[in-house]
Order: sequence, then structure tokens, then C-alpha cells
Amino acid sequence: MKNFEDKKNKALKVLSGQKDSKLVTYLNSCVHCGLCAESCIYYLTTKNEQFIPTRKIELISSIYRRYCTFTGKHFPELTNARQLDEALTDEMVDQLFGACTLCGRCTKHCSIGIDITYLVREGRKMLSEMGLVPATLQSTVNAALQTGNNMSIPTEEFTDTLSWLEEELKDEVNDPNASIPLNVPNVNILYTLNPREPKFFPLSISAMVKIFYAAKESWTLSTSMYDVTNYAYYTSNNDEAKIIAQRLYDEVLKLNAKRCVLAECGHGSRAFRWEGPNYLQRTYPFEVLTSVELLADYISRGKLKLNKEKNKELITLHDPCNLVREGGIIDQQRYVLKHSASNFIEMTPSGTDNYCCGGGGGQLSMSEYNERRMKIAEIKADQIRKTGASIVVTPCHNCIDQLIQIENKFKLGVQIKTLSEIVADAIVLE
Repeated sequence: MKNFEDKKNKALKVLSGQKDSKLVTYLNSCVHCGLCAESCIYYLTTKNEQFIPTRKIELISSIYRRYCTFTGKHFPELTNARQLDEALTDEMVDQLFGACTLCGRCTKHCSIGIDITYLVREGRKMLSEMGLVPATLQSTVNAALQTGNNMSIPTEEFTDTLSWLEEELKDEVNDPNASIPLNVPNVNILYTLNPREPKFFPLSISAMVKIFYAAKESWTLSTSMYDVTNYAYYTSNNDEAKIIAQRLYDEVLKLNAKRCVLAECGHGSRAFRWEGPNYLQRTYPFEVLTSVELLADYISRGKLKLNKEKNKELITLHDPCNLVREGGIIDQQRYVLKHSASNFIEMTPSGTDNYCCGGGGGQLSMSEYNERRMKIAEIKADQIRKTGASIVVTPCHNCIDQLIQIENKFKLGVQIKTLSEIVADAIVLE
């Protein structure tokens, strides 16, 4: 019991130790209008009222009222103030980790502008302080902390993969001097990868390597810190998130790269580009941008010669939540597709109103919620089916994984590709 009390006190500091009023304001602002219900893929697919975002937020609000307000402390039954006990923490784990992808769609549709995603992450932070992050998700963070990448890929295995990809590049571009530069200092770009690329999707690496070659770019990969992901963003453990962000920050400085280009990874882009300066409490002395923006820039400046007729099949686009709704990168991928594919159709809805694929928020790491995750995927499967497309493009490897599983489960008959693969397929080498 004493051990639980110690954990509880750590969790309550998340609610009582805020230096500004943002958390308190949001916890006291919900007007229970219900718009968030119709925004949430968990509620839409299951009609389970527990999954309504405001119900999830109420778990945190009830704790705040119980321990941080006069009425809640002395007359808890009047305000539905709940005691933080093991039953409530079990409910919080299930709802805040197991029934939310942090997609932000509820936040966009909130009638009074509550940042619901922020509140869910604060609830996750409370659970993290108590050591109650699902073990399957925490193991992904631990792998990154212990080995430098979230899939624990040994350096030798990584470099071996790059070696044979380099040989394939030389053959494809018919240039014996073509290369994948490693640990080269004083370059324009330090490029990052999602570890799932060298492990399972080497073709996406080949695509970007070909693009860099065609653009005559000065770039490099680091063999010690190339992981764009930061799953501690999902666990809301800012101390661990800081360690991961610090490593990439230090590597950019060590190699003296002018720009850090983040691979096709929604949460990785958000965690380093937007949350990273908060974790590290400093601004970056180098430019940070996504590969999506880089591709758009290459095309607009004529750095790539493309023939969009090389991509004739009907293509649709899945907008990654962290990149689009939470990151503001909306038009760039459409600009890229306009110039690299001849037959593009939007999903409905699309852009900032897109539906999450169901794989975000750490869901792909938490196997205990697999059945629930694939249930909410019905919405995305239906969206894809209605487009009639034969190729689904998305600039996020988390989404790639989920979309591949959606294709397998719902037999959609589509290919899943990264944005860079489409561009690489359209390149005309001079």
C-alpha cells in the first residue's frame, strides 16, 4: 500500500505542479457538447460511450477535483471527484493508452478549443510517473535508450544492409561512384531513418538514396544515431524523451550538418521538430525539416527531373495525423504527388479532417490492444475502398505498417507506398 501511495503522490504532482494555467483551464472547460464523440474513430466504430474523448478527460478531471479543489477534497460526491486508486488507474491505462491514438481529431472539432490530445498526454504522464505504461510500449522506448534505435538493430547489421543497398544503387543509376555516405562531416543534410526501414522496408531507403543522388545532394547518414522515432513522446515520459532528442541533436552538431531532415515518420517529426526544443529547453542552431518538405523543395527548384506518366495507376493519399493535423504539412505532399503521379484522388475526408489509420499513439507497439486497433481500422479501410485507388501513399512508416495490416485484413487489393517511393519511381536520370 505504501508503494502505491508513493506512486500516487508522483502522479498527483503532474496535476498540482503546473507552472501555468493551461492544464487547469482545460480540465475545467468541457461543456459536454458531444462533438468529440463523432470525431473519435473508437466511438464511431464501437459506439462504446467509454471511448468518447470527454469521458477519457473526465477521468483526469475527477482526480483533479478530488485532490486540487476545496469542494472535491471535502465534498467529493457533489462534484463526482474520484479517488486515485488501483481501480481508477486500471481504467486510465485502458482508456488513455488502449483507446486513443493521439490523432487530435477531437481537438480540432472541440466547440471551445480544448486541446484534448494534450490532456490525454498529461494523463499518460501521470501513469508514467506511476510506472504504469504498458510494458509492450515501454519496451520500445527501452530499446531506443539502450541501443540507440527502437528495434535494437546492431550497427554491423545496419551497415551491412546499407552496403547491399549501395550496390543496388550503383547498378540502378549505372554509376560506380554512387554511394550511401556514412558519418561524413560538414554536409548540407544529416538524414534520419525509421528503424523499420533497414529492418523491414529497405526499398524506402533506396528511394531516398536515389533522390539524393539525382538531386546531387551533400548528405550523410549516421551509424550511431539515425533513429527519427521517439516513443517516449507516446509514453509522455519527458525525461526519456529528452535523452532520445538530445542524442539526435548532438549528432547533428558533431557532424556539423546544416540541416536535419526527418524521415517519413509522423510522430518522429513532431517529437524532434516541435517537442524537442521543449524537451531540451533550447532552440536548434540548425534547420529541421521533413523529407516531405525537402521533396517539395527539390521539385519546385528543378533539382529533380520527373516524368509523372511513370506512375499511371490511381493513387490516393493517407494524411498522417502528426504530420498534417498536428504538424501543418498539408499541401506539400499534394504538390509532390501532382508532379510525380498522373492519376491522384483524395480520400473523403482528407487533409486536417482525415481519419487516423489507427496505428498511432503507440497502438502498433501495444499488442494487447490489437483486436481493438483493427476494429477502429474499419473506417480507414472503407475510405480506401471508396476511392477505387490501387496505390495508397502515406509519408509515415507508422501509418505504412498499419495500412499494410489493414490491406491484409480487409483484402483491399492495394499497394502501400511511401511518398519517396513514388518520387523515385518518377525520376528521369540525366
